[in-house]
Amino acid sequence: MAADKANTPRLSRLRTFLDSDLVYDFLHSPVALISALVLVAIAISAALAPLLSPQNPYDLTQLYLDKAELPPIWTAGGEAPYLLGTDVQGRDIFSAILYGSRISLMIGFAGVIMAATIGITVGLIAGYIGRWVDNFLMRVGDLVLSIPTLLVAILVSAIFRHLLPMSLRDAFTPVILIISISITSWVQYARLVRASAMVEARKEYVLAARVLRVSSARIMLSHILPNVMTPVLVTATLNLGIAILAEATLSFLGVGMPATQPSLGTLIRIGNQYFFSGSWWVVLFPALQLSLIILAVNLLGDWLRDALNPKLH
Repeated sequence: MAADKANTPRLSRLRTFLDSDLVYDFLHSPVALISALVLVAIAISAALAPLLSPQNPYDLTQLYLDKAELPPIWTAGGEAPYLLGTDVQGRDIFSAILYGSRISLMIGFAGVIMAATIGITVGLIAGYIGRWVDNFLMRVGDLVLSIPTLLVAILVSAIFRHLLPMSLRDAFTPVILIISISITSWVQYARLVRASAMVEARKEYVLAARVLRVSSARIMLSHILPNVMTPVLVTATLNLGIAILAEATLSFLGVGMPATQPSLGTLIRIGNQYFFSGSWWVVLFPALQLSLIILAVNLLGDWLRDALNPKLH
């Protein structure tokens, strides 16, 4: 009986969520449904890459030079099980795309989460405390924005690579990329949360909490933060595509994932060298996968922005 009573509020909240306008809009929006299904399919296939791929592209013992530059299986010269062909090292393109998508998605999600965490923390402190703290934190944000985003990411990546021993660089490359992406994108979250926090800090429920001597940390986390999460969620969704594209750009420029652990950007960089030699499939299919991910994320983010905008309802 006690367990049933405990589960009742959860079921009630679930029913309320399923009956909400957001779920209704999602189920009646073909663009949102298709985008979400595409992202889910890509995420699941990337997570199950060891089971779905005929080859582990990171295992050098499974690469055969006599299978190098095989075209896709439906063209003349194609060979099973290399569905989308192979590159110059005998790496299966289909397997490389699955493993590369997993790295790109992981770095993109982690970069957005870290940037949002930093930005929310800075924005709450700046918006709630104000005064010189607000001025100092916002000037730091202006300094970050004054330098081109790609240049900041390249500089951060180069500094970390220089500090790490040669034997640890490849292993810590994903962490370096996540830090590089988050450092350049936290300012947008900070400004957004700061503006909302300044408005919420003047409302009656916050003033009442101050009168009751509730701690500032509890007011920011328990009272103000839940009321500023809607725009943060929309921004995070839209920035996911930017983060994935930033990782691909860094890898394409040679300061991202190494060739032994290729992401989609690394595969495009490798394939770009052989595009005009006739091996078009080496660069085309990874580029299509990257474009599909970013397009689906952007379409889903646009829908979410419109669905959570009360002025449109």
